[in-house]
Amino acid sequence: MVVMLRVMVTGFEPFGGEKVNPSWEAVRELPDELDGAEIVKKQLPVTFRGVKALLPKLIEEIEPQVVILTGQAGGRPNITVERVAINVMDSKKEDNEGYKPEDEPIFEDAPAAYFATIPVKRIVKALRSEGIPAMVSNSAGTYVCNTAMFTALHTIAIRDLPVKAGFIHVPYSYEQALERTVPSMPIETIKKAIEVSIRTSLLP
Repeated sequence: MVVMLRVMVTGFEPFGGEKVNPSWEAVRELPDELDGAEIVKKQLPVTFRGVKALLPKLIEEIEPQVVILTGQAGGRPNITVERVAINVMDSKKEDNEGYKPEDEPIFEDAPAAYFATIPVKRIVKALRSEGIPAMVSNSAGTYVCNTAMFTALHTIAIRDLPVKAGFIHVPYSYEQALERTVPSMPIETIKKAIEVSIRTSLLP
């Protein structure tokens, strides 16, 4: 009996007055299977408390070998693969349930930071070889995206799970850029970038 690898890929719901979130629009279009791996797609809420509660449950239920979280980074011109998540929630704007933390740890008694365990630089190299603009990012910010990345890595660490995990930020979609001057990328290209990232992360 062949045991299929499982990859959990997440995108976020819209936030900040946007009608769409390109991370979820791309994730939802992913195939259910890629290079012999089952692709499990989940949408996350743009709430600090929500991702802290939901991600550990999803990791436990789905039992993935790879976790790739994605989110919107409006203003960034390319795909950015995050290197590190820090143990802080700090925001000048409210999340989708009106919560606005300031200098709060994500988890008490947790490390100051976690490094991504997906192959960050190898993913960037693979994306560029496919003609997709990409770079390493050394800051996932202090909003919900960083909280999601930290929560996933912390969950995997404290449970000692054999799981690779990381976070990828994507630009605005073309739809979001129609009436303003901001960098943007087609959803199809973002989808392809996620597929390349999955394939690269599945390699030994």
